[in-house]
Amino acid sequence: MNIDLSNRRVIVTGASRGIGRAIARAFAAEGARVAICARTPEAVEETGRELAQQARAVIAHAVDVTDTPGVKAFVDEVAESWGGVDVLVNNAGQGRGGNLDTLTPEAILEHANILQMGHFRFVQAVVPYMRRQRWGRIIEINALAGAIPTPDGIPSVINRASCLALSKSLGMSLAKENILVNSLNMGWIDTGQWERHFREVGPGVSREEFNEMVLKVVPIGRFGKPEDVAGMALFLASEYASFISAASIDIAGGLQGQIAYYPTLKRDFTEAVKRRNEGSATV
Repeated sequence: MNIDLSNRRVIVTGASRGIGRAIARAFAAEGARVAICARTPEAVEETGRELAQQARAVIAHAVDVTDTPGVKAFVDEVAESWGGVDVLVNNAGQGRGGNLDTLTPEAILEHANILQMGHFRFVQAVVPYMRRQRWGRIIEINALAGAIPTPDGIPSVINRASCLALSKSLGMSLAKENILVNSLNMGWIDTGQWERHFREVGPGVSREEFNEMVLKVVPIGRFGKPEDVAGMALFLASEYASFISAASIDIAGGLQGQIAYYPTLKRDFTEAVKRRNEGSATV
């Protein structure tokens, strides 16, 4: 299969690290023109310099996805520089934990402004350009927790579910204009967030032991890699995916309902490590 993206003009949000960076690299390797943004100027500039070695052209700027005028200005600059926008990969936004006892409404709204509204702002900014050319691909980088709720992590569950609903709605309403919108739902992809989860367990446990616990619920038996996501993003941006819209595609190694068990598994594991540490201290 020869996926030719050499003439495509691509925007990738949250592209300074992890999944977003891997997707931007993949488009650059195909010779596309790649525009990237993230919050940290230094990280965006560093990634931009790397992409410039392969991409046909690169635009790299720091953008706050909660800043509506800033988002529009970035998209307008890309479209004016390159004569339009073909592909938007909406990747910006991290997961956030918390439950009924630990969260405030304001914390959930803050996360929603970054995730739901951040994705909406970029879609609203790029669609007019895609409409003019009657061609566009919007790829929503989502999470499996948006499709299969878990009993913890309320901000991620409800805000990802909203992003998934937005993707399906737009995938239906824009398809007649040849603007196709699809959602990729992440399972356990090995990015920096898993180092954070590991630290939350506390001392007295190795990363290997932690990984073994995490991967008990993943049928394929390993973490996904950011590159596992990038390949599907390239496919959805190509003509091979010209009849796919409003789809919800899990990139999760077979993980499905097992995701709901993970918070309990992590809690039990953390308590077991704590008891083991206390026992060692009394010897």
